[in-house]
Amino acid sequence: MDAGEIEAGRARWQARFDGARTRGSGFRTLSGLDVAPVYGPTGDDPRMERIGWPGEYPFTRGLYSTGYRGRTWTIRQFAGFGNARQTNERYRMILGAGGGGLSVAFDMPTLMGRDSDDPRSLGEVGHCGVAIDSALDMDLLFDGIPLGDVTTSMTISGPAAPIFCMYVVAAERQGVPAARLNGTLQTDIFKEYIAQKEWLFAPGPHLRLIGDLMEFCAAGVPAYKPLSVSGYHIREAGSTAAQELAFTLADGFGYVELGLSRGLDVDVFAPGLSFFFDAHIDFFEEIAKFRAARRIWARWLRDVYGARTDRAQWLRFHTQTAGVSLTAQQPYNNVVRTAVEALAAVLGGTNSLHTNALDEVLALPSEKAAEIALRTQQVIMEETEVVNVADPLGGSWYVEALTDRLEAEAEAIFARIRDMGHDGSMTSGILRGIEDGWFVSEIAEAAFGYQRKLEKGDKRIVGVNCHAASVEEPLEILRVGHEVEREQNRVLAARRAARDREAVDGALAALARTARGEGNLIPPMLDAARAEATLGEICGVLRDEWGVYLEPARF
Repeated sequence: MDAGEIEAGRARWQARFDGARTRGSGFRTLSGLDVAPVYGPTGDDPRMERIGWPGEYPFTRGLYSTGYRGRTWTIRQFAGFGNARQTNERYRMILGAGGGGLSVAFDMPTLMGRDSDDPRSLGEVGHCGVAIDSALDMDLLFDGIPLGDVTTSMTISGPAAPIFCMYVVAAERQGVPAARLNGTLQTDIFKEYIAQKEWLFAPGPHLRLIGDLMEFCAAGVPAYKPLSVSGYHIREAGSTAAQELAFTLADGFGYVELGLSRGLDVDVFAPGLSFFFDAHIDFFEEIAKFRAARRIWARWLRDVYGARTDRAQWLRFHTQTAGVSLTAQQPYNNVVRTAVEALAAVLGGTNSLHTNALDEVLALPSEKAAEIALRTQQVIMEETEVVNVADPLGGSWYVEALTDRLEAEAEAIFARIRDMGHDGSMTSGILRGIEDGWFVSEIAEAAFGYQRKLEKGDKRIVGVNCHAASVEEPLEILRVGHEVEREQNRVLAARRAARDREAVDGALAALARTARGEGNLIPPMLDAARAEATLGEICGVLRDEWGVYLEPARF
């Protein structure tokens, strides 16, 4: 790109910037030096075609011309433990301390579509997140929190559709229509088969549910993002940065193909897709990964899937700092790790962010640790001045080379996935890769290589295989007692006894009939949630119709 084209691009950016709203003026360094909203080359630079300007295709430098001067990222702390009332108290603390949105962690029975009194739930209720059995639990979870004003992310995939329906019902009971809701539902079943292993059915029925949810939200809940494609769990399972990038975007392309197969307009449904990435400890590699992700997604949506609008080409993403990087040894070191990882996410242009607490490697976060994690984001946002300039590392020879390298590696993986399929689609290749265990084996190989480096000392971790001496005392950690499970089951039994049994049975029967046919499952599922059918009952109906999925044994 020659100097004239670069200056034309700068003029386009300036016009967009001048027409946008910013948070203020007088952005300066700590010493009082004025800084521009963005920086770029003053002469020829052949890289600019791929780098561009903020808010301009291919969006390498961010989605908005103003960067964080227009709006900072959303501080969205992931939280949930015990019962709905206990978690509600934590949410009020997060919001009161300056959190900008909520992110719900569910316990294992909920993630698996089981009720708290299911025999398979014994000992797990409320331990890795909050227990949700029916819409009344959602009422308690968001008691005093206006769902029309607060954006909420829910990290759940297998039973995502019934959980969404309970959320909608809780909003209705607050007087908030579904059309006003804004937030994100994970719903990403591909990554469950690839990494996290929390599914209910075979891929076919799950994809039907996801398609139904996409249709429902595109028609009636326009601001809501019904699908958050998750690379986080792929990375936490041991993948490399390039694998996380490629597997995640490939899954996203699969969901685009699902929407197109339903006859949906890509320019209408694609803005409802969002992403969820890991921010690991290799600072510059993570920044490059985020920049490459935006560029790849924009190009594929435009050139492969026909998206015409900027919003349909945008890759919006939430980031969580790397849980797998935290250590039980010298846990206060985790504050430093989390700060570095959070800064990488910010410099990479994340749209929202969760910072892990120092004690999460040992237990659910204590209130004190959760506050430190929140303050970590606020120090970055309020004190470091990194929000002053969009993509401040853009043009760095190192960062641009890493961005290009990760993009090339991702493209090679895309080609391999498509070659595995029978029709050239990404979906076909993903399903074949799941069936053959290819994704699992690729991640396992990467995890094994990392572990070998750790054991040989080629990868050094402070407090683990170097600098192990410490004066730290044992941490006081949050413990969820068995009384939480007993109380949840007592309340659940009382709710069942107080319901209109006929209404529940009728709603579940209607859901079963729809599951046997081809209608959209969300409306009858909403009716079941309104009648206080439990999560286990709703998922049980679908299990009876569709069966369960067991991963083939592989050696």
